[in-house]
Amino acid sequence: MRGGIVAGLVIAGLLCALAGRGSPPAAQPTQPAGPGPLPAPGVRIGPDDVVVEDWQTGPLGQMGVPAGWEGQTWGKTSAFAISVVLDQGQRVLHLESHNDRATITRDLHGRVSLARTPILRWRWKVIAAPVGGDARRRETADQAAQVYVTWPRPPALLRSRIIGYAWDTTAPAGSTFRSEKTGTVTYIILRSGTAEVGRWLEERRDVRADFRAIYGEDPPDPGAITLSIDSNDTHTRAESLIGPLRFSPS
Repeated sequence: MRGGIVAGLVIAGLLCALAGRGSPPAAQPTQPAGPGPLPAPGVRIGPDDVVVEDWQTGPLGQMGVPAGWEGQTWGKTSAFAISVVLDQGQRVLHLESHNDRATITRDLHGRVSLARTPILRWRWKVIAAPVGGDARRRETADQAAQVYVTWPRPPALLRSRIIGYAWDTTAPAGSTFRSEKTGTVTYIILRSGTAEVGRWLEERRDVRADFRAIYGEDPPDPGAITLSIDSNDTHTRAESLIGPLRFSPS
């Protein structure tokens, strides 16, 4: 997949899918077998939390799209080097990219109320960041870990709204900018560079506040959440882990 046109088709395919519904590799960083999962340090699931995914189902180490998620390829090559593994006793999602892109989407229609649970929480760990990746430039828009929240609106390619929380190699943490590849995506860079590679980091985002800051109005409830990794623009590799994702009241 090369250049801005193809990358734009990737996002376009995602939007169309959402609107239509309405609604040599490196060694594995973890062991695909072992004792049962233990609670991750610092992770507390509240009684009012809406768990989007906790990675507790499905066999460990099996490559491919996890149950309950939809893989996005749009006719392009993707190895879908994705599997649920154990890391520090916790089941997490392992994503790897070798000059390609892997993207999975889960429908949220009717599941999340931002009025009640506006805070999106998750943990992630980058193992390898794509060398030269920089989402501010069309030709280098590769990132080791991306979490997108989507609000589909017809016509999907022109009016859908997508906030992408990303770990970028070069774009500075704290920056917010519109994607050069498609005007429907706005990036919020949460982490940058390689200084924190290999460490689990906890993220907490007020999605309702982020939507207001970007679009100047209150958000409707989101339609989907998407996880992605890519290294196809820089022709390098990327690798990361993503833990449970949930929406919480605070």
